[in-house]
Amino acid sequence: MTDTEATDFVYDEATGEWIDPTTAAATLAASHQPEVRDAVGNLLADGDSVALVKDLKVKGANQVLKRGTVIKSIRLTGDSQEIDCRHAAIKGLVLRAEFVRKL
Repeated sequence: MTDTEATDFVYDEATGEWIDPTTAAATLAASHQPEVRDAVGNLLADGDSVALVKDLKVKGANQVLKRGTVIKSIRLTGDSQEIDCRHAAIKGLVLRAEFVRKL
């Protein structure tokens, strides 16, 4: 019996194949999104509500988002410093995580 026959295999739902645990761990580590932290250092997740920590002039719109403005239902983009969000007056808004704090 070889080492691969003696180990337990893990079912990968994405590919529909049985793979060894070391390959499964490597796949999980590669697909894991980076941690996104706000201005204070709190960990952000999809669906969180955040507030702005300073006034921000929005490029492409003649508008300023004031400090303390609450943004609900953020989405992580896969970048460690950018979050995708929606404001009542601005659709498709992308903010830097350093300018928000988690509520």
